[in-house]
Amino acid sequence: MILSSDEAPLLEHSLAAAVGEQFDEGLVIDNASSDATAALASRHGVPRLRLERRLPYTEAMNAGLRSVEGDAIAMLQADTFITPGYREACLRALWQSGVGAVAPKLLRATGPRPEDRLEAIDAAGMWVDRRRKNGLAGHGRRELHFHRAGEVFGADGAAAVYRRETLEDCAVLDQVFDENMPGWACDADLAWRARLFGWRAWYAPDAVVHHIRRYSPSTRTGMSAADRRTQFRNRYLMIVKNDSPSDLLRDLGPLLLYELLAAGYALLRERELLGGYREAAARLPEARKRRRVVQARRRVRRVPFGMQPPSD
Repeated sequence: MILSSDEAPLLEHSLAAAVGEQFDEGLVIDNASSDATAALASRHGVPRLRLERRLPYTEAMNAGLRSVEGDAIAMLQADTFITPGYREACLRALWQSGVGAVAPKLLRATGPRPEDRLEAIDAAGMWVDRRRKNGLAGHGRRELHFHRAGEVFGADGAAAVYRRETLEDCAVLDQVFDENMPGWACDADLAWRARLFGWRAWYAPDAVVHHIRRYSPSTRTGMSAADRRTQFRNRYLMIVKNDSPSDLLRDLGPLLLYELLAAGYALLRERELLGGYREAAARLPEARKRRRVVQARRRVRRVPFGMQPPSD
């Protein structure tokens, strides 16, 4: 399924590439678009789910997930352009024992055309480190790196393939993506939850996707203050929901040091981030309600923070 929010010029390319892979079922999630999204879906013979108002990523993806069937679910965005062999490579990795999600090799691009492609990695899966910061494995490295498959912490939300069984297992209060934390890091939250419930994620370098990254460590300065504050806030909500006292105690040193540095940075450099504390506090009761569900269903004792695939 592909999410499009007034992105028809990009969807024209990403949808054609997806149709060429002959997925068993397709779906365009039309996020209240006023452009040619509907016409493109019709031209390619792909069903369209029309959302009458613009929804955050979490709500739009949950709506799409309720509308598709199949044992494996491919999640794409209008700015992701898969290459031939993507479907086969992802499914081959997905059906390994215990694997619930596949992270493809995302390569950076500035547009949908071949001449827009950069010889740099966008993401080779994602990691969450001992400070509970999520990041993109391999971001900015040369394309020839990260060519070996291996286990990763999770799959980046730009492009991923999940087992349906995993998504159903990870749903909390009937939501796969937590609608209490819209915006950045909701994919890291899902990856963390899947880990807690005993699922593994696998990096498949032969599943290649070209991606126009709007937010990354290398483009952060171009993001709005609201988006940077959202990421700041959502990290705390992830911790409240998913962390355990034993894991927190184990990593207390790195966590306390990071919190001091983060607060100092916000005070001195980006005061707009301070509102993230207030926003996190406002969403805390809902996060605690979800925590009770997550911790009651937890199946692993320790989380492998910092896990990344082989770099060479």
